Parts: sequence; C-alpha cells; structure tokens
Amino acid sequence: MRILTRYILHEVLAHAALGAALFTFVLFMRDVGRILELVVRNSAPLPSIAEVFLLTLPSALSFTIPMGVLVGILIGLGRLAADSEVTAMRAGGIGATTFISIVAIFAVSAWLLASLNTAVVAPRASAALAELEDRLKTSEAAYAVQPRVFYENIPNHVLYVQDARAGDTAVWRGLFLADVSTPSAPKITLAAEGTAVTDGTERIRLHLRNGAQHETDPRRPQEYSITNFSVSDLPLLLPQRAPQPRENRLLAQMGTMELFQQAQQLEERRRRVWLIEFYRRFALPAACLVLAMVGIPLGLAAHKGGKSTGFVLTIILVFLYYVVSLFGVSLARQGTVSPALGAWLANLVFFAGGAVLLWRVDHQPLELVWRSLVHRFRPKPVAAEVRPAAAPSRWRVFDLDFPQLLDTYVLRDFFAYFLLVLAGFLVLGVVFTFFEMWSDVLRNRVPVATVAEFVVNFVPSLVYQMTPLAVLIAVLVTFALLERNSEIVAIKATGISVYRVAMPVLIFAAALSAGLFFFDHFYLPEANTRQDALWNQIKGKPAQTYLRPDRKWIFGQHSSIYYYEFFDPDRFQMGGVSVFLFDPSTFEITRRVYAARAEWDPKLAKWLFKQGWTRAFRGAAIEEYRTFDVATFEALDEPPSYFRKEVKQSSEMDFRELSSYIRDLEQSGFDVVRLRVQWHKKFAFPAITFVMAVLAVPFALSVGRRGALGGVAMALAIAVVYWVTSGLLEAVGNVNQLPPFLAAWSPDLLFGLLGGYLILRLPT
Repeated sequence: MRILTRYILHEVLAHAALGAALFTFVLFMRDVGRILELVVRNSAPLPSIAEVFLLTLPSALSFTIPMGVLVGILIGLGRLAADSEVTAMRAGGIGATTFISIVAIFAVSAWLLASLNTAVVAPRASAALAELEDRLKTSEAAYAVQPRVFYENIPNHVLYVQDARAGDTAVWRGLFLADVSTPSAPKITLAAEGTAVTDGTERIRLHLRNGAQHETDPRRPQEYSITNFSVSDLPLLLPQRAPQPRENRLLAQMGTMELFQQAQQLEERRRRVWLIEFYRRFALPAACLVLAMVGIPLGLAAHKGGKSTGFVLTIILVFLYYVVSLFGVSLARQGTVSPALGAWLANLVFFAGGAVLLWRVDHQPLELVWRSLVHRFRPKPVAAEVRPAAAPSRWRVFDLDFPQLLDTYVLRDFFAYFLLVLAGFLVLGVVFTFFEMWSDVLRNRVPVATVAEFVVNFVPSLVYQMTPLAVLIAVLVTFALLERNSEIVAIKATGISVYRVAMPVLIFAAALSAGLFFFDHFYLPEANTRQDALWNQIKGKPAQTYLRPDRKWIFGQHSSIYYYEFFDPDRFQMGGVSVFLFDPSTFEITRRVYAARAEWDPKLAKWLFKQGWTRAFRGAAIEEYRTFDVATFEALDEPPSYFRKEVKQSSEMDFRELSSYIRDLEQSGFDVVRLRVQWHKKFAFPAITFVMAVLAVPFALSVGRRGALGGVAMALAIAVVYWVTSGLLEAVGNVNQLPPFLAAWSPDLLFGLLGGYLILRLPT
C-alpha cells in the first residue's frame, strides 16, 4: 500500500507543481519587462530587484496553489484512468475510498501551505513590499516620467523632460516644470539637469542645476521676475494615492488578527468589507479541499479524455469557483448575507457538489452515468437513402494533397491543446486582474458596467501576449504524445518524414503570426487606449494628459510649449494661451507669448494672438517687451489639427501611426530610440509565434517519452528563457546600447536559428 500511495502522490504532485509553476509564470509575465528595465537603467540595486520578485510571489500563490491542486488531481488521476490503471486497481480490490484517502494527504498538505501563505506570509510580504516601494519612490517616479510626455501626477505641477535616466537617483535633462496653482499665470522653472531625491517622507526634492525661474502677475503684466540659479532645491509632494488614515491601511498589508480586531471598531458598512477580507483569507486556502473533493471523482471518471479532459475541467471549475466567490462577496457587501457566508459561499457550493460526486463514485461510477446520459439524449438514427459515397474533396497546395488524413489528425490534437491552454491563460489573467483591482472597485464605487467594459478591452491584449506561449505548449504536448505513443516511429516507417508531419502545424503557426500582426494593426490599439482609460478610472487616478484629446499642454513643432485654459476645436480658438519658445541646445526660454485669446487665420496659415504681451530673453535679460492687440509670430504656425490629435503610448498606435509619430518627434530633435524599439516589436513579436512552433518540434521529440508532462515542463523552461532574454534585450535597446532593430528582432533570430538547427538535425 505504501508503494501505491507514493505512486499516486507522485503522479498528482508532479502535475500540481508544474501547473502551479506555469500559472505563476503567466502572472509574472507582465512584470518581467518592467523589472528588467529597472535593472538595465540601474534605478534600483539588484538586491531590491530580487526582493521585489520574492515579495510579489505570495500574493500570486494565493490563487495558483488551489489551481495547482485541482489541475494536479484532475490530470494525475485522469492519466491513471486513461491508461486503465484505475480499472486495474479497482479489479485488485482497491475502492474509491483508498483513492480519496491518498489524495486527501496531498490536499490537506496543500491547504496547510496555502493557509500559512494567505494568512501570514502574504500580508507580511505586502507590507514589506509597500515599505520597499516607499524606499524606491524616487526611482519609480523617474521611471514613470517618460521623456517628451507631460506628467501631471505631481499635485499642482506639470513636469516635462527632454530625457530621463533612472539610477540610484533620478536624473532628468532638459527639465520644464510648471506650477499651476494659479492656472492663469503658471510659474515656470527650467533647468539643464535635475536629480530627484527623497528622505522617506511624502515629499520629493528636486535638485536643479543651471536653470531659471520665470514668474509673472496676471494683474500686472508689465512686471516680470527672472531668477537664475546654478543650484536650486525645490520640494514637491509625491504622487498621492487615495488618502487613507493610518488605521485604514490597505487591507492586504494588515496582519490577519489585526484586521479582525480593527474591524470590530468600525461602522457597519466598513466593518463588512474588512470582515469579508478576513474570512477570505481562510476561505481561499480551503479551496484546496473543496476543489479536491470535486476533482477526485471527476479525475477517476476521465476514462478516455485523459489530460485534455483534466485541463478542460480545471478551466471550467476554476472559473465557476471564482464567479461564485465574487457573487458571494457582492452579496456580503450589500448586507444580504453575513461576511462569513459571502466569503465561504463558493466553498459551501463546491463542498455540496463534491460530497454528491464522492457518494456516486462507489454507488455508480461516473463514466457509467455519463454514458447513460449520452445514450438517453443521443438522437435516434434516421433511415436515409443509400447513395454512392462521394470522393472527399481536397484543396491543393503546390500540387500536393492538403490536408491529408495525417494533417487532420495532427491539427485536431494541436487545435484542442492550443485552445485549451489559451482559454486557461485568459481565465487566469482575468481572474487575477479582477482580484487585484477588487479593493479599488470597492473603494471608488466603480459601476459593474465599467468593470465589465474593462474586462472586454483587457482580454484582447491577453490574447495577443499569451498566443505564442499557447502555441509553444500545444506543439510540445502534441508531438511529445505522438512520440511517446510511438506514432512518430510508425509514421516514419511508412516513408513520411518528420518535416511532413510538422508541416500543418508550422503552416498554422505562420498564419497565426500574420493574424496577430493584423490584430495588433486593426483592433488592439483602440482596445488598449480604452483599457488604460478605464484602468485609471478604476484606480481613481487623475486623467493623464496624453490620454485626453483636450489636453492643455502641448509641445509644438518648433521647440515650443503651448499652454491654454480653453480650446475650441470647432471654431479654432484658444483662451488664456501661453507659448514658451526654447533654444533647443540650452533649453532656455528665448521668447514668451501670452494672449487672452487666439484664433486661427486660414489665409495667413497662422494664429492671430489678441490682447496680450510678448517678451524676448537673452539669458536672464529681457531684450524686448511689448503689448499687442493683434499679433502673429513666425514660429507659431501649428494648424488646429495639431492640437486635436492625441498623444498616445506605443501600444495605442498601429505601426503606421507610430511611424508617423516618430517622424514628428524626430523633426523636433528628440530621442526616439525607445519608440523605434517598439515599432520593430510590432513586427517581431507576432513572428515569435512561428519561431516557437519551429523550436518546439525538436524539443518535443527529445522529451517525447515523458509525454505531456515533459512537454509542458520544457515549454515552461523555454518560455522563461525567451521572456527574460526578450525583456533584457528590449531594455538594453531602450537605453541606446543596442540598435532598435536588433533589440526587437534578436530573440526571434536567436531562437529561430536554434530551432532551425535542431530541426535539421532530427532523424527524419
């Protein structure tokens, strides 16, 4: 019996560990690029980077441990059932109770581990991560400030920099800072260079060098103050989160018992929210037990589906569990049910379902139930006129029959695994993202429709990011199973080469690469734009200037910055407009124009500035000052359409829009290396789908004797290496240490050459 126990536990544990590792990797994919960028830019020491990785792990494990338990039980027992080992064990007198008791050892161990993680480790890790973020606030602020983008998260200030370099201290070059406490007369500070430091308080100190401060009084425009400095320190408030008193820290950072004790001192509505979080810390680990109760009978019943059936059931059950869990939390928030019942509702539902399924295992095997249902609802055959069978029609590719029966056989399995894996990643990404923003949804009272709209616009980006990984896993599993079942040997014995077997999958992967490119070109930018806007709304962040078509700060075409209090895009009029013209080499103001209003004259193709004044500067001296009723300026000829176009992030533009945007910036003499890297990635990232398929075939045949488990393990290893390599090379390209083309295409070229070399060495 000990041998049997070890055998079953090994089968279940291996699949569970691999599933949990895969799910955790998927959650970390979105942070890999950002953290590697910090490493390359040296904005944080390496120990802090490692600490960030470790401290974010417990929150991910809170979700992935129960999922790993379920996938381990379903796939592990499903494999035993598919290979008729369960039947052999039952024939030897081993009943379902034995399976339950053996798997219960694994489920209880996972429950204890998950409870320790959720109730103790995760809150402490969240608190430590918050402290680490406070220490790295300066580096994070520098990283958030993108060159040539107006940054408005600093209270009452707008910051613009020509170039930003993150290091142990933030370094900005060509700095323009506007104090908009008085919107009609912003106080302007310019500096050739500035460093940002913080002492751990809620303030950031800008240490500025070689600059000047310009100040005017809107009531007395004839008075103007210029203060030059070689060194100056300017204190600013850090970007603020939602204001929270000390006793109302983020719930995820509070100790479990502290959370319960402080909840008793709150008013009714807030106490419900806090108690929901308290009970969820015990309910979520208990999912290991209730999901195991459901998974054991379903795994034993997976007679023919095997691992594919286990993966399908995992996706369905995880989705249902979290839907019921969120439904219970919503009821508890509304006061319909108690916080304890709301947090445990999903566990109670799955416990009842699992109890029924476990009772049916010994009384009537589930596969017999399924067969009887299929027989009952299967339509009766209807007699039909017998006709000669028509020859199957096939479309031809290069005078070769395609697809043939072999192609259909290979593609059928590949499609099944690809869709299952992609669906699993989508469910995981949506569920984890929803739980991540759940506290913000509650705090900011975000409508359900807004959350649903965010999910609709979030899923396309997940599909785009996860498709290469899904193709990699699907190819590895498909060909690993063909090799394990000796089907590759049988195929080669008939004179068909491995290349011919892999051809349909490679053709589909190439078509999928092209599809991802067009998907990113026609649909994804708009979805990303809407997704970012909704994310800011959910998080309670202020609207970003580069996301608003009516933004008030715009960099002109001739080294100038426009600021206006009002803009009418239909009448081509501005109100309360100020224009600052710069010397691009020194970043000093050479002229400042103010007008109560401005109108576009299509005949002159210039702006008519009315009722204002202008000053010309030479260093700290004012060379010219004059007022005007109507005036035009040679350098201020940007058409109204220039002020209506949105400034977007690279993910919110297709390759043509991004190319045009790069040209616009280059005309102003700005560094566009980062944008050029992203432009090349518009083509390089979709191509990696085909590269992954080429690379997966030889690796799958090399690990084929280990079956699907070996294929998934190999896929995880390849994915980790690829994403780290890709993120590192992209970060190196962003700091201009590698040409943009190589930064974007090197991962494809390296992995493509490796895949081509390995596939050519295959014994065909």
